Amino acid sequence: MVERQLRRRGISDERVLAAMGRVPRELFVPEERRLYAYEDGALPIGHGQTISQPFIVATICALLALEGSERVLDVGTGSGYQAAVLAELAAEVVTIEHVPELAERARAALGEAGYERVEVRVGDGSLGVPERSPFDAIAVAAAAPAIPPTLYSQLEEHGRLVVPRGSRWGQELVLVVRSETGPIERASVPCRFVPLIGDEGFGAD
Repeated sequence: MVERQLRRRGISDERVLAAMGRVPRELFVPEERRLYAYEDGALPIGHGQTISQPFIVATICALLALEGSERVLDVGTGSGYQAAVLAELAAEVVTIEHVPELAERARAALGEAGYERVEVRVGDGSLGVPERSPFDAIAVAAAAPAIPPTLYSQLEEHGRLVVPRGSRWGQELVLVVRSETGPIERASVPCRFVPLIGDEGFGAD
């Protein structure tokens, strides 16, 4: 996976490549689909949600440019896989999921994989986790029609937010850096995520 799907497609951050190699992705995939755990594609995990393809997770993590000391918010826990990769790259990870059953399953998978220190929350991810802010970085694993202003407000100065922005049917990953003069944006790759459900996403499910 690391050599064929990530490095060959342009992922060059060695910390990210090493993290992706350490996380046992099969533990975050439904048992009946574990045969496909390391293929370069998204897989259904129930409740209309998916585990993102490895290339997209690696791209998000590379854009965040983590050095190891950061506090990170992971929005849209899903399977818990992205939170696990982030836990390999940062000092502290808080993740939030709006489907309680998925949050509970992710908590169990994170524990089984050795990432008990990841804090799993249930709630509206588009509103972040204000009591744990500010964050050095925020990774959003669901599509938003615009940059959620509450998430941006929970960034440290010079903090970085990566979010898939667009319609329900297609988006592009956008890196947003908080600066004294306002958000600085840079677009990355086209992508397709499930919608971010919440007050600053696509509304109620």
